[in-house]
Amino acid sequence: MGENASFWESLIYAHPTCITWKQEAEGSIYHLASILFVVGFMGGSGFFGLLYVFSLLGLGFLCSSVWAWLDVCAADIFSWNFILFAICFVQFIYVTYQVRSVSFDREFQELYNALFQPLGISLTVYRKIVLCCDAEVVTLEKEHCYAMQGKTPIDKLSLLVSGRIRVTVDGEFLHYIFPLQFLDSPEWDSLRPTEEGIFQVTLTAETDCRYVAWRRKKLYLLFAKHRFISRLFSILIGSDIAEKLYALNDRVHVGKGFRYDIRLPNFYHVSLPETPSVQSSYHLQKGSPRRKPAGVTNCDS
Repeated sequence: MGENASFWESLIYAHPTCITWKQEAEGSIYHLASILFVVGFMGGSGFFGLLYVFSLLGLGFLCSSVWAWLDVCAADIFSWNFILFAICFVQFIYVTYQVRSVSFDREFQELYNALFQPLGISLTVYRKIVLCCDAEVVTLEKEHCYAMQGKTPIDKLSLLVSGRIRVTVDGEFLHYIFPLQFLDSPEWDSLRPTEEGIFQVTLTAETDCRYVAWRRKKLYLLFAKHRFISRLFSILIGSDIAEKLYALNDRVHVGKGFRYDIRLPNFYHVSLPETPSVQSSYHLQKGSPRRKPAGVTNCDS
């Protein structure tokens, strides 16, 4: 214990305290290095945040090396700062290589810019999502069906990249699906991972369409490995289903000049208190977002 105490005492008290301070300030190179350090540590996360941090910190260490070489004339200060500059430079080159290696086809890049980048999703996470769909964009020609009512199994999740899809049930129009919307989000949300099902609607291409498809089992494996991606898709699918519900809400009315509003479930009961209408309201709230309630008429009809 005595030896340890003497070691710490010698480490702390071996050097005399500063009695007189220098009156003149250090050179401009030293202050420039300090400013670069301050600004560099304000960088964010992700690839571009790392590039920002390593570039400014590297310049700061380079300025400190120049300051140590010209003003202080201290080999140890120069050596440490130059080593740190070299480390930052190597890290900058490495991150730059990673950024350049993460490249996508035009459609996937546009999809990232429009949907995933505004949510703050990094390119590395997006690359995992793209690889899960085999980096393939599928073409659906005009008037060809993506799914047929009562026949097509629910075995994937697809996102429309371009074109327009018409959704019908029993030959009656429900709503459209536009780019950056999921083709089968209600079907995906209605099933558990171990369950199987078939489409209750028909999806037909009104124009030549392009979409990205993730196989159900493969996507669930990705969710199991990366919980963040699972939460991301949960949010996207929930938002997409809400948009489809409001699309249905805009197309129906309950007669006598009243419109059904999914935000006001009691409104339907007050407007039309008859028993059939109450049952129709119940089915709209409890059924699939794409199912049209009985007794509700189209605005266009």
